[in-house]
Amino acid sequence: GVRVFCWALTPKPRMVVFGAIDFAGAVAEIGAFLGYDVTVCDARRVFATPARFPAADRVVVEWPHRYLAAELAAGRTDARTVLVVLTHDPKFDVPVLDLALRRDDFAYVGAVGSRRTHADRRERLVEAGLGEAELARLASPIGLDIGASTPQEVAVSIAAEIVATRHGKLGEPLTRTSGPIHA
Repeated sequence: GVRVFCWALTPKPRMVVFGAIDFAGAVAEIGAFLGYDVTVCDARRVFATPARFPAADRVVVEWPHRYLAAELAAGRTDARTVLVVLTHDPKFDVPVLDLALRRDDFAYVGAVGSRRTHADRRERLVEAGLGEAELARLASPIGLDIGASTPQEVAVSIAAEIVATRHGKLGEPLTRTSGPIHA
């Protein structure tokens, strides 16, 4: 007889953080902690440095929509890929969200901002031709409502929403739910 041993290694899921702001460092840290291969991308070279984001697997200086387009073309994203848009500037976030939301194969797409920022961004995305089904893929304002204010708390809020989304949950306190905790 012949014995065959097969060991399949699945690459880590990807987290791409657009916007090299202070909150991105905390998001990169929690993304790495959760097992993601983390990329931080920003067009501004002065902010997008490996020294500012030591938890990231890579730091890329490129316009977010150009980077995402290249990753899509190269087949380096999949249904486990999460996109976290922290640019908080329409010239960066609208083009990358326009590209991302036209696809339905990302695990999560979220964007930071106030409700007013979200309304403005939504209007710009509608002007770009996105419909309701595409806009429904956007988690914005990003994160769960836990009263977060520091970069670390915001990162926990974002990570909690990503985990809840992955498992089809709402992020409710377990004390308010019934039935088994684990499927």
